[in-house]
Amino acid sequence: MPLVTLADVLQPALKGNYAVAGLVTLGWEDMRAYVAAAEEEGVPVILQAGPSCRAHTPLPVLGKMFRHLADAASVPVVAHLDHGYTFEECREALDSGFTSLMFDGSRKPLPQNIEETRAIVEMAHGAGISCEGEIGFVGYSGGEGSAGTDPAEAAQFAAETGVDAMAISVGNVHLQQDKEGGLDEPRIRAIEALTEVPLVIHGGSGVPVAQRRALARGSKICKFNIGTELRMAFGQAMRQAVNADPERFDRVTILKETHDPVAAAARQVLRAFKAG
Repeated sequence: MPLVTLADVLQPALKGNYAVAGLVTLGWEDMRAYVAAAEEEGVPVILQAGPSCRAHTPLPVLGKMFRHLADAASVPVVAHLDHGYTFEECREALDSGFTSLMFDGSRKPLPQNIEETRAIVEMAHGAGISCEGEIGFVGYSGGEGSAGTDPAEAAQFAAETGVDAMAISVGNVHLQQDKEGGLDEPRIRAIEALTEVPLVIHGGSGVPVAQRRALARGSKICKFNIGTELRMAFGQAMRQAVNADPERFDRVTILKETHDPVAAAARQVLRAFKAG
C-alpha cells in the first residue's frame, strides 16, 4: 500500500490504546526486515532515517527505498525523518517523498523551539504530511544529559506549534543498551493531562518491555522509537555470519543471513505495542 503519514497511524493508536514502533533504519537490510516483521504481526510501522543513516545514504535515495517497500507492503508504512535539525534538511526530506518530519529544536530556548517547529509544521501540513516536535531534551548514554520536560511547557509547545506528535523527556535516554532504567510515569501523567497530542518516547530501547507494554495500552504515548536493541541484533547476526565462514567475502551472501534474526527481533519489539 502507499506510504501513509504519521498522523494516519498515531491517531488510531491514540483512540485504540496501542502504540506504533518507530524503527531506526541504517540500510536496506534492516528496513526490509522491519517491514517483513510488521507484516507478520499485522501492524503499521514507522521507518526512521536518523542523522547517522542520512550521513551514509542521501535522503532522496532513502525516500525511494522507503517508498519501494511501502508500495509492496500489506501494512501501513510511514517514511519518517528522525531528528531533523534545520528547515533545509526537513524540506529536502519532504521533497524526497517522506511522509513525516521530526524537527528537533529541543536544545534551543522554548520560544525559539516553538517558532522553528511551527514553521516546519506549516510546511509539512501544507504538503499534506505530518510533523513531530520535541520539548525537553532527551540525552545520550555516555554523553549529553537529559533535561526533563516541563508539563506546562509541553502544553504550550503543543498548542502553539500544532505538531501531530510530541517527543518528551521523561527518563528516557538515547543509545541505552540495557533496560535497567524506566520512565518517570508521574511526569508522563502530568504532561498527558494537559494535552491531547500523541506522545513519543525516544530512546525506547532502554525502557523495560513491561513498561512499554503498559504505557502503550494505558497512556497517550503512541510511538516508541527503537534503534539500539535492533542494531545489536543486526550486529550479532552479522558477526555470526562472518565467523561461520572466514573465507567468504561476498557481502550479499553475508548480509542475507542478517534478515531472519533482525526480523525476529523486530517482531518481539512490535508485539509489546499491540492493544491488549
